[in-house]
Amino acid sequence: MKIMAIAVSKRKGTRKDCVEEALLVKEHGIQGDAHAGAWHRQVSFLAVESIEKAKAAGLSVGFGDFAENIATEGIDWVNVPVGGRFRLGESALVEITQIGKECHKKCAIYYQAGDCIMPREGVFARVIQGGTIRCGDEIAPVGSD
Repeated sequence: MKIMAIAVSKRKGTRKDCVEEALLVKEHGIQGDAHAGAWHRQVSFLAVESIEKAKAAGLSVGFGDFAENIATEGIDWVNVPVGGRFRLGESALVEITQIGKECHKKCAIYYQAGDCIMPREGVFARVIQGGTIRCGDEIAPVGSD
């Protein structure tokens, strides 16, 4: 299980730009990302497998196109329970707070990509312990303290 891509944006509801590394800030999120802040959806995750499935369905999409912060390989996020914790890289720790989300209106991502899978297959987390993460870093579930 590993981090395949990291993406950030200055505004909510837009595609995110890929970066090689990012700083996760405790109880805040990814430094410089629009979704960071004192709330329960500080960081978003989406499986590479979900992105590939969208591509196979004919969507022209890539990393960051669904406004996910972190694309991972080898984790079935839809079946991870709320409260599950994951270690990212050497020191960062996140706790899953929400599976999927309700979209009240179709955002720019829906119109640009033709669909948005985040409401169905994305998950959200808060940062328990900060640290720098990089593409290619391991991500692993941990027991709760």
